[in-house]
Amino acid sequence: MSARKSGKKMESARKQIEARPYHLPEAAEAIKKAHFVRFDETVEVVINLGVDPKHSDQMVRGTVVLPHGLGKSKRVLVIASGEKVKEAQEAGADFAGGEDMVQKIQEGWTDFDAVIATPDMMRSAGRLGKVLGPRGLMPNPKTGTVTFEVAQAVKEIKAGKVEFRVDKAGIVHSPIGKISFDAVKLAENAHALLSAVVKAKPSAAKGKYVKKVTLTSTMGPGILIDHADIEAASAVAA
Repeated sequence: MSARKSGKKMESARKQIEARPYHLPEAAEAIKKAHFVRFDETVEVVINLGVDPKHSDQMVRGTVVLPHGLGKSKRVLVIASGEKVKEAQEAGADFAGGEDMVQKIQEGWTDFDAVIATPDMMRSAGRLGKVLGPRGLMPNPKTGTVTFEVAQAVKEIKAGKVEFRVDKAGIVHSPIGKISFDAVKLAENAHALLSAVVKAKPSAAKGKYVKKVTLTSTMGPGILIDHADIEAASAVAA
């Protein structure tokens, strides 16, 4: 597709979106109608928060199991020892092992989407910070990825558990599905994520916590979400 043709289609998609806040279900419908590319775009929720992530007590991070998953099963790696390796494999982990896995990653292997480690293996896994950290894959007790309950952790990730984290600008970007999803499923996934982010509000956050919520897709326009939907998510999180 030429740049000019792509530009015209994008302009046409933008014109389909009214300059007003949308409720989540109608925003999901609208983003599907505005879809103009041939691939199955990722749909994302962008949440602008009234926090300053430079202060550790205003950091926002957490996990949520989306009711309808993400449309693709994540490749899960478990770094464990002994019986826990077998437990991970039986639970559906794509890769499981100990020092062999750590060494493989140090040699450049990154063919996975999520990493779980047992606490006794964190000394070894800690050596992978430079590789896993920038990709947001470093196991962390706060997100349930450092645990001896490996079977449960694997099943949750396979079921559509996503991790969210505020960036330096105070914004959370998180995928909630594919453009091919039914609009109702997209809206329900978005609502679940929004509720989880509201629940993760740090006590040090002052003033308005959720400033703006936008629904967008890989190539599509952004759609502003109505504040009533934010209040509904807050009521669920309370």
